[in-house]
Amino acid sequence: MTQGGFAAHCLALVHELADASGKIALRHFRTPITVDEKSDASPVTIADRDAEAVMRELIRRTFPDHGIIGEEHGNENTGAEWVWTLDPIDGTVSFINGAPLFGTLIALLHQGKPWLGCINHPALNERWVGGASEPTRRNGELVRTRPCATLRNATLYSTGPEYLSADTQAAAFARLEKAIKRRRFGGTDCYHYAMVASGWIDIACEAGLKLHDYAAVVPVVEAAGGIVTDWSGQPLTMASDGDVIALGDPRLHNAAVKLLSG
Repeated sequence: MTQGGFAAHCLALVHELADASGKIALRHFRTPITVDEKSDASPVTIADRDAEAVMRELIRRTFPDHGIIGEEHGNENTGAEWVWTLDPIDGTVSFINGAPLFGTLIALLHQGKPWLGCINHPALNERWVGGASEPTRRNGELVRTRPCATLRNATLYSTGPEYLSADTQAAAFARLEKAIKRRRFGGTDCYHYAMVASGWIDIACEAGLKLHDYAAVVPVVEAAGGIVTDWSGQPLTMASDGDVIALGDPRLHNAAVKLLSG
């Protein structure tokens, strides 16, 4: 298979994964559903488990030599050249409360680096896909990040201050917060990264994410013209610590990272 053919095959599978997982999520959305608690006290439902299970089966069937890292069903073949990461419902709290901003995050990593990503919001019927040498599209239409040359004009979204687990993280975030025009803690889950990619906001910043939380957003934002790194300015990989900043205008990057790194 040629490189172009492989990329097209991967893009087609991403859409298939998003379609299949989205149908399962919507089947359970805003219905009476049992909520279990995982070992880290985070909630999980049958929708999370079943959506990931169907995606894993589709990946195995299409690319049996690829690895898979999923939030609900563990890891397999993680040393493979190509590894998929799956977060079937990013924002389970939103999901069980009937809020439509939960999403599904799907990524394909090549040698540990995010290569293709999808942010799918089935309740909103919105899907962003980018990477694999393809520009980012929302529901098939090209999107671009917006220009914002200085932090003082920037709008930043983040899930909430409770995820800044250490005093050093809170202090770093406060420095960035003071330098920007406006900040919103919106409970937007992964939607704020899609907002950066579409040029609706300028910055998304969070701490303590796991690989399945951030791998998909890297290609989506960067293939739309932005940049995504950790708080020290390093590219995100399988080994990153999960402190993430996504900026629509790369000109903001040096100043933002300087504030976050102290």
